[in-house]
Amino acid sequence: MILFLALTAFAIAIAGATAFVIFWPLTLVHLRDRHPQLVAQFSPGAFLNPVALWWLLRGGYRSAADRSLSGLATPSRISLLVILGGIAMGGVLWIIGKGLA
Repeated sequence: MILFLALTAFAIAIAGATAFVIFWPLTLVHLRDRHPQLVAQFSPGAFLNPVALWWLLRGGYRSAADRSLSGLATPSRISLLVILGGIAMGGVLWIIGKGLA
């Protein structure tokens, strides 16, 4: 049962990755078009750039006071948290399941 829950947690992480792949590029395009000063903080190819992802996780988009940006970045942030949480939960449950077997 524990390994089933671990697989479910990994499935949740995959669902988060799907949402991330939809919303994060839209957020980056919005930043490129309307907030070039924020994009200057990231290097080219910011999709998987650790600086850009950390900016997203800490909610750096709120400093722009742009409701459209918040509307795109908030789902990106939530999906990134879901990815990280699903991987962490799945890993812990997998370790527990291997220990019980």
